[in-house]
Amino acid sequence: YGLRRGFKMEKQVKVTLVKSTIACLPKQKAVVAALGLKKINQSKIFTVNAALEGQLALVAHMVKVENV
Repeated sequence: YGLRRGFKMEKQVKVTLVKSTIACLPKQKAVVAALGLKKINQSKIFTVNAALEGQLALVAHMVKVENV
């Protein structure tokens, strides 16, 4: 309801930092910082795109991803 014709809902995911960035590679620290995650258990909601998928692949062992 209230959606314009042809409007497509974009898929969103909730990304939560679950491991510390202390012992990780500098590139992984940069990706976590670019995602805006600073503290463990901090979450952000993002719209899925190719760039985000690449970032999440690089830090997959440090984050939890959930569909919203």
